[in-house]
Amino acid sequence: MRMFDSKSIKKYMLKVSDNVRPNSGHGFTLLEVMAALAIIAIVLVSIYKLHAQTISMNQAARFYATASLLAQSKITEFETKLPEELTDAAGNFADDFAGFRWNVAVGDVDSEVLGKTAENLKQIDVTVSLQDQPFSYHLRTYRFLND
Repeated sequence: MRMFDSKSIKKYMLKVSDNVRPNSGHGFTLLEVMAALAIIAIVLVSIYKLHAQTISMNQAARFYATASLLAQSKITEFETKLPEELTDAAGNFADDFAGFRWNVAVGDVDSEVLGKTAENLKQIDVTVSLQDQPFSYHLRTYRFLND
């Protein structure tokens, strides 16, 4: 039978303890993992908000670009009508521009400065809106009616 002296036992214990050190630097602590997750969560929330805001701004830009052209087309349509056909109207733009609605209000112009000339002026207001959206575009013009 082999006998172990105290030097060989100490030497053996040091080798074993070197291999099994709990703070050997080969992994992450729970605190480090939680800090990394918190930073990632903050960054992802910021990116999500930025993305949502970009989508909203894109929808608004698309609406106002389209609505201005649609309102101009309605004003052109109403300016070509006969004076007795100029009445309030409303509708939608059919399948070409689904969801877009228009409303035209025709009214007289009251102006002390223009005097009798104001009797021959008509105010045409066109409002274009998008169904289920808070967007609205308003355009106003005047038409002079010849006697």
